[in-house]
This record gives sequence, structure tokens and C-alpha cells, in this order.
Amino acid sequence: MESRMCGVTVSPESFALRMRQETDRMLREVMEAVNKAPDGAWISGSEGQVRELMGDYRRRVYEAALQAKADAVEGAFSPDGPSDGQVPQKQGGGSTQHAD
Repeated sequence: MESRMCGVTVSPESFALRMRQETDRMLREVMEAVNKAPDGAWISGSEGQVRELMGDYRRRVYEAALQAKADAVEGAFSPDGPSDGQVPQKQGGGSTQHAD
């Protein structure tokens, strides 16, 4: 189910700040993989591991972005209904007679 909440956004700057530690860790791991590769075989000795690290990172970042958006949308709406003071209309629009 895809929601179209155009007015609810997440600050890209705050998201980048929250992900900074994750990014720094990934970059360190990439350099460690290249450093551990044998001399003369830097590419073949590290490419697979770096590809896996980047794929995991890409997945974690995307999941975090989706969660941040979901949290922002959830926080924008009151669980009690509309926040503008209006009472939602019932479907059917018929009379308001009550059975006694």
C-alpha cells in the first residue's frame, strides 16, 4: 500500500546527519577490504567484498529513509482524527434518528 502524503517531508540534512556514522563505518570497511587484498591483486582481492559491503549499506540506508518517512507521516496525524476541529462525516448522510 503506497500513501501519497505530499505535504509530509523529512529533512535531507537531518537524515544525512543521522546516517553519518553508518556511512563512516562503511567507508572504513571498504578501505580495510582493499588494504587486506594481496599486492598485485587489489581489485580481484577486494571487489567482491566491497560489492557486498556497498549492497548492505545501500539496503540499510534505503530502509532507514523509508522508516524516517513513515515516522514523519505517522507523527503528522493525530490518532484521534482530524486536527482542524472538524468532525468527520459518516457515510450515508441519512437522518440522525436513534432507535429508542
